[in-house]
Amino acid sequence: MKTYFSLKRFLKPTQEAAEPEKPLLTPREKLLADIEKTQHALEVAYCGFDYVTDPDLIDCYIYEVNSALKRYRFLLQQAERMQSLENTDSSSENLFMEHELVSQLCPIPGNLSLHHN
Repeated sequence: MKTYFSLKRFLKPTQEAAEPEKPLLTPREKLLADIEKTQHALEVAYCGFDYVTDPDLIDCYIYEVNSALKRYRFLLQQAERMQSLENTDSSSENLFMEHELVSQLCPIPGNLSLHHN
């Protein structure tokens, strides 16, 4: 495994040159993508909760559902805040604030669910 990762590091620059660059996402698109991931994590947590019978797993899914719900509510509040900023003024100061909000929202890269990929 160690050799694979070290070779990958050396081969990566030539592979990146061949691949087209991904377009940068706007703060709004990042927030919407994070909301979609959280919705998916919430659905997975509810499905898991529906099918477990072990008391420890029931507790685990209760915590997972509560966690996803709190994150979902937070993201919806941020979306409302971003929308109100867009409606009041579209100056560069507000764009900076939106970028700052999204950078605070997205500290967790990748999938939000620990149980399913």
